[in-house]
Amino acid sequence: MPSSVYSPLADRVGAREGPVYALNVGDTWMEPFEGGRMEDLRVAEHPGLHRYCETGGIPPLVDAIVEKVRAKNALACERSEVLVTAGATGGLACAVSALVDPGEEVLILAPFWPLIRGIVQSQRGVAVELPFYDRVHSVADAVEAIESSLGERSVALYLCTPSNPTGRVLPRVWLEAMAELARRRDFWLLSDEVYEDYVYDAEHVSLGTLAPERTVSVFSFSKAYGTAGNRVGYLVGPEAVIHQAHKVSVHSVYHAPHAGQLAALRALQRGQPWVDEARDAYRQVGEDAARVLGVPAPEGSCFLFLDVRPVLDERGLLGFLEDCLEDGVVLSPGASSGSDYEGWVRLCYTAVPPDEAAAALRHLARRLGRQV
Repeated sequence: MPSSVYSPLADRVGAREGPVYALNVGDTWMEPFEGGRMEDLRVAEHPGLHRYCETGGIPPLVDAIVEKVRAKNALACERSEVLVTAGATGGLACAVSALVDPGEEVLILAPFWPLIRGIVQSQRGVAVELPFYDRVHSVADAVEAIESSLGERSVALYLCTPSNPTGRVLPRVWLEAMAELARRRDFWLLSDEVYEDYVYDAEHVSLGTLAPERTVSVFSFSKAYGTAGNRVGYLVGPEAVIHQAHKVSVHSVYHAPHAGQLAALRALQRGQPWVDEARDAYRQVGEDAARVLGVPAPEGSCFLFLDVRPVLDERGLLGFLEDCLEDGVVLSPGASSGSDYEGWVRLCYTAVPPDEAAAALRHLARRLGRQV
């Protein structure tokens, strides 16, 4: 497992004088909506706020999640099929632990969210990387690519749509074909949908509607409502899997932060206007970023994934990242999203305010030899 995921230069950032544009970690510049922040929670309104709570999620939040996924995601969900987790990261770790025995394989569509490979490895599973989002352009090719990568010990497929880091949104017909393949070849589907609210020019389809009996879906309040520090996400899937994932959660983090869950409940109750505002803002910043860098606009998520191999010198990618740091721009190395992407970089265009993102992108464009 790599010890440095989001930047090999992280230890140098604090020593740099001048502005720093940290585009290497997926986050938002926006504060959560008023009423849904930690400062808005008071013990007088929430007795026991600082005590342990139900390990699978506080009941009002679980109830609200059931309503949400039924209405928004069209998932036929019951309370026993929901697990509130310590962020989507914790949720995926619990799901992998529940489904994967040591030595079994999880096929991961690449480039991928940088932590999923290490999550599989931490559970003693084998991460099988499949270059996909930048190379597969038809449903037939998608099925062929996945099927040809399956082995005797393959037990699950991980996919992320909208994609972190490519910004692609997988079409419904692709997901239908993947669901059919999963049934035919008998493997689980791990559907990462944490950017479901940030789709710009496509349709988001929840994979669990197509293969509910073998899909574990993961969602995140971190990305949806700008509350990454609260560490609250949730899993939705077959009751038997959720039951096993719950055991893992109890024996690792015990439960998601109590205060974070209360804020999450408020987000489901009152946070939609904030999401709508954030989506409009993210769309504009993403389109501006793509235009400056000369790449297609993202269909969703908050990222761009760039091939910088044409401008690398004998120092390789590390030298390019060092040059960018001279401008104050911090990027994530592409290899964190897949071993086949050594000469690529990932950037999150929502991690800093739009004016700072614009300045960072001008610096990056010059490094890429583009006129700005």
